[in-house]
Formats: sequence, structure tokens, C-alpha cells
Amino acid sequence: MQELTKAEEQIMQVVWDLGHCFVKEIIPHLPSPEPAYNTVSTLVRILEKKEFVAYEAFGKTHRYYPLITKKEYAKFKTDHLLGSYFGGSVEKMMSFFIKEKDIDINELDELLKNLKK
Repeated sequence: MQELTKAEEQIMQVVWDLGHCFVKEIIPHLPSPEPAYNTVSTLVRILEKKEFVAYEAFGKTHRYYPLITKKEYAKFKTDHLLGSYFGGSVEKMMSFFIKEKDIDINELDELLKNLKK
């Protein structure tokens, strides 16, 4: 699996949310200013080449759908983050987030419950 650019990831977020969609349906969900249709179409074709999306043909138009789930990509990104910044140590990563983010006691309690499962 390849890492996505910021623009590709924004498009994938929309595709994951919509499930099946045409390029024209993706555009309104992207941050302002809205990119041109051709720009989004090019990025979707790149995502197709990277095997993140596939399509169903309807005449000259295509309806795209995800091949990679949001959870699969999140795991890939998390594994990359873990390996690149924390030497593969979950303990170091969790310690970093606890120290650097304002995690309240309820969130910490939920984390502990999940770890015990």
C-alpha cells in the first residue's frame, strides 16, 4: 500500500463517506475553494492506479468505490507513524500522546479499558 498525498487523502475521505460516487459528487465535499472537475478526475484516476478505488462504467462516466477501507488505511498510517517516530514502540507512542495532548481522565480510563480487552 502506498501513502497518499494530502489531496488524494481528502478525496478518499469523501469516497469512504459516500461509498459509491461520481466525480461531480465528490467536489462539493472538498474544502473551499472547490477544485476543478478535471483536477478531481485526475486525482481519482491516480487513486485508481494506486488501487485505492475502482469503478463501474455508465456510458462515458464512471462511478467510483473504495477498494481499501478507511480502517485498512488508518492501520497502514498508524504502523508507519509508529515505526518512523517511535521505533515501533506502542508504549512510547502512547506516552507521547498522553504527555502532549490534553487527555482527560475519562479518555484515559477508556484507553485502559480497551487495553485490558
